[in-house]
Amino acid sequence: MQILTTKAQLFAFQRTGSVGLVPTMGALHGGHASLVRRAREENDTVVVSVFVNPLQFDKLGDCEDYREYPRNLDADAAFLESLGVDAVFAPSPEEMYPNGQAIWVRTGRMGEGLEGVTRPGHFDGVATVVTKLFNLVRPDRAYFGQKDAQQVAIIRRMVADLDLPIDIVAVPIVRAADGLAESSRNQRLSPDERPQALQLSQALFALRDGATLDKARAMIDRLDYLVVVDPLTLNAVEPDQRPALALCAAWVGPVRLIDNLELS
Repeated sequence: MQILTTKAQLFAFQRTGSVGLVPTMGALHGGHASLVRRAREENDTVVVSVFVNPLQFDKLGDCEDYREYPRNLDADAAFLESLGVDAVFAPSPEEMYPNGQAIWVRTGRMGEGLEGVTRPGHFDGVATVVTKLFNLVRPDRAYFGQKDAQQVAIIRRMVADLDLPIDIVAVPIVRAADGLAESSRNQRLSPDERPQALQLSQALFALRDGATLDKARAMIDRLDYLVVVDPLTLNAVEPDQRPALALCAAWVGPVRLIDNLELS
């Protein structure tokens, strides 16, 4: 496995056959492993990017959340090598944005609601860095976790609207035995906070099993939102409409968690 830290090294990397890209911000876990395994099954060459993107954080990375985001490239690289990855692209912010970033990909209405309310500009930062990664890696397929359902919907629409020749593959959420969705942010939960984190998945499963929105919302102590939307457009729909996707976000201690569940 090769570790590439510059664009020049990435351009020189020898690709064979179809290329699958798994964009990540590191702090890898079982959810990421499911993306890599899927990419490995479906492509001749697998590239994983490990880059904590300052553009998708408040104040363009000049914030506590960005500074405290877990980083351990050595551990991530060992993890990826065990999964058969061909190359890891791990650039610095200066390598990705040598002149800052004057031109952005704007996500409009789809990026302004839900997570976009609490994190203005977040999805513009996501769409911008993903577009750059697509141009740099030139993958045939790109793999994203369904846990970030709003992100998946936005990336799908971006690829369609910009006529990018890339298949977007959404891989199902990986959950722990207690139902908690795998997330890099889980590392920041204390043992006492983890039981509270389960409120998100418990509320979603209750909603799927027939609870009202009001009852499901009451199950989460520090709820930001719990809504039901169309999975493609992110427009709000009635809980009994199909297809439908329930999304929620809540604070657990100092950590903000998100989760979602298809209602079927």
